[in-house]
Amino acid sequence: MSYTAIYKSKKTTADKAVGAIGNGSTLVVAMAVGAPPAILKAIANRVKADDLTDLTVYYKISTKHMGESLLAADVLPKIHAKTFFITGIERAIIQKQQHSEKLVSFVPCHFSQIPRVMRENIRANTFVVTVSPMDTGGYFSLGTNNDFASTAARYCDRLIIEVNPNMPRVFGQSQIHVSEVDAIVENDCPLIEFPSVEPGEIDLKVASFVAPLVPDRATIQLGIGKLPGAVAKLLEHHKDLGIHSELFSPAMADLIEKGVITGRYKTLNPYKHVYTVALGDKRMYDFMNNNASMESYSVEYVNGVGTIAQQENIVSVNTAIQIDLYGQVNSEFIGAHEYSGSGGQFDFVKGAAAAKGGKSIIALHSTAKNGAISTIVPKVDMVTDVRMDVEYVATEQGIVNLRGKTTKERALALISIAHPQFHDELIAKAKEVTLI
Repeated sequence: MSYTAIYKSKKTTADKAVGAIGNGSTLVVAMAVGAPPAILKAIANRVKADDLTDLTVYYKISTKHMGESLLAADVLPKIHAKTFFITGIERAIIQKQQHSEKLVSFVPCHFSQIPRVMRENIRANTFVVTVSPMDTGGYFSLGTNNDFASTAARYCDRLIIEVNPNMPRVFGQSQIHVSEVDAIVENDCPLIEFPSVEPGEIDLKVASFVAPLVPDRATIQLGIGKLPGAVAKLLEHHKDLGIHSELFSPAMADLIEKGVITGRYKTLNPYKHVYTVALGDKRMYDFMNNNASMESYSVEYVNGVGTIAQQENIVSVNTAIQIDLYGQVNSEFIGAHEYSGSGGQFDFVKGAAAAKGGKSIIALHSTAKNGAISTIVPKVDMVTDVRMDVEYVATEQGIVNLRGKTTKERALALISIAHPQFHDELIAKAKEVTLI
């Protein structure tokens, strides 16, 4: 049979495609932009009708498609929802469930480890994902989402894809062949967008301490949010930068178009812009489409500490919620609750610090809640990055390098970049435990 004939034989409706999912099954949903709306709606309809029971669902970074289907109020209590990352959707659910039944459970896991979890710990009966249209070789592209999708697609019992012409076709190891697919659903709808937010004055001040640490010809990894975006803005006069990043963002696309990022001097994958998940707007998705310089790989490769360590002169920039006087970083927890997740931050903190010429930078505002609390604290609520791995820390007050410093030197260095209104309090707390 031709690839076109195979495609036609597997093409079906969303309702028919999900009909084979049995009671007690484990479903894995592609993350973020890759979550397939038509398929999710069809599954949710079965759950609501009590036609599909005892369903376990693993997912990461929910968007409105998950919020309006499997995480909807009339569906969520009927499934077992397990997430690798907390977003605003889950935070709202958690707030409501604090004094009732637990409806969403968090799975602590470094991003780089999720493919292994998919292979060894989760028996996925079904994996659902959005892909680009099929090419002449019979291949679909995972587009914005390689992450754990390329693993889940091949370690599940049943693969259902939603073909969306708006999903960009990218290269690298992003291909799924029509022969690997069990059911094909077509759905032409706009992709979920994550528009850039213009950095503020404090973001740019923090970035002004970070950008000079990025040399020309360096390879960069930038996290998500206004602060990494501010750093990208201040890199516009750099030359021949490269990308090896968990996240591909609109700020990176802009730097490529301006000729700042070429990838010419990368140790691994030279001339290629390597990522594992892309979050952006339509303009960025269009930029990625059929662009031979764009390559996505499994998060196991992109975020692998061993991979990152081979990339000479890699500079990793991530943000955080808190850092304590010992140098421990919390990027996921507020008070008594998980606020987001560890994501891939630890992977890059450790990998960049191990690379020849590499640097790991944690950048954050010195205060939160409109200046009411300090983000430099005596002890963090939860440890995301251990103190032995943390190097540079920057706030709008300055930047310090903790590598090689004693506990006393670390505490004094971190107090020096805390907001001045909290210096006396932090010094007193440090003296209480004989840090200084």
